[in-house]
Amino acid sequence: MNKSYCSIGLMSGTSGDGVDASIITTDGENQYEVIIDRYFEYNREIYENIHNLKDKIANSVEKLKKFSKELRLLEEKITLFHADVVKDLLKETNKKIDFIGFHGQTILHSPSYRITKQLGDGKLLSKLTKKKVVYNFRKNDLNNDGQGAPLAPIFHKLIVEIKKIKLPITILNLGGIANITSISSKNNISSSDIGPGNCLIDMWVRNNSKLFYDEDGNLAQTGKIDKKILHNLLENFYKSKINEKKSFDIKDFDISFPKELSLENGASTITEFTAEICAKKIKNNNIYVCGGGRKNKFLIKSIEKKIKNKIKLIDELDLDGDFIESQAFAYLAIRSYLKLPISFPETTGCKVPCTGGEVVKSF
Repeated sequence: MNKSYCSIGLMSGTSGDGVDASIITTDGENQYEVIIDRYFEYNREIYENIHNLKDKIANSVEKLKKFSKELRLLEEKITLFHADVVKDLLKETNKKIDFIGFHGQTILHSPSYRITKQLGDGKLLSKLTKKKVVYNFRKNDLNNDGQGAPLAPIFHKLIVEIKKIKLPITILNLGGIANITSISSKNNISSSDIGPGNCLIDMWVRNNSKLFYDEDGNLAQTGKIDKKILHNLLENFYKSKINEKKSFDIKDFDISFPKELSLENGASTITEFTAEICAKKIKNNNIYVCGGGRKNKFLIKSIEKKIKNKIKLIDELDLDGDFIESQAFAYLAIRSYLKLPISFPETTGCKVPCTGGEVVKSF
């Protein structure tokens, strides 16, 4: 039996609303057990700073330098917040924590420039928590001609094996960006980002109301799709080479259509755009969904209608669909420490299977 480690996984997604945190035990290969799952909401200042800076930087690598001072200040605040998260988690367990898998907050992801920027100071987090920290998970993959994401598929494969789910299967992760992991009847794995998940819907709602997101898809459900705008959005997407990428950033999608649309009609049009793109890439009949977007009932129904198939919640497998990614980064931290691959040619497009995160000890 391989040695088992205890690891904390910290994940903050595109929504930038807070941190999903998990403690798991795992050998980094074929077993894991969940100890704790918790969510910690960012304060209003951090939340607004994240989205303001993302808007300022847009998809510009040059603007990373222009706003470097603001980024450093926000990174420190985000790291301090994560340190408090770890301290709160440690109060809930007697387990000895071996590693922290620290994803950080993505501000820009540009595989074509081999640049990805996640705010999070691994050395400072290690110093504050007195734990070994594994972070900067995407860099090595980008250096090996990969797209830097998605990185959770190797963990999805572990879930499928442990739960003994009938193959073939597709796991649809509806985070800010939507991605799929497909495992064939011969147990071969493939994955890619497939388009927007919650990000464009959230952005529209956030920019046009005092709300942060469209709860259950209620706004979209009461709105009316603007078919002309929808057609233009889809045409622009499929004419560009963006849809050929394996990894997306929110700024890859242009929703700069007329602002005179009502809140509900805009939400309805963007939800239809999101559903249409996702449905095009889902081929398998056995589909499980995880991530925050699974709670958008109207979006799920819209995708189901297009693929003419039922999408099952991953929660039906006695898993919490909110914490699959935080568990994944706890798992990836151990794989990184053990020098095991976390990305593969079939998942990120890298040249050869490669390991990932940097391990730091600053205490």
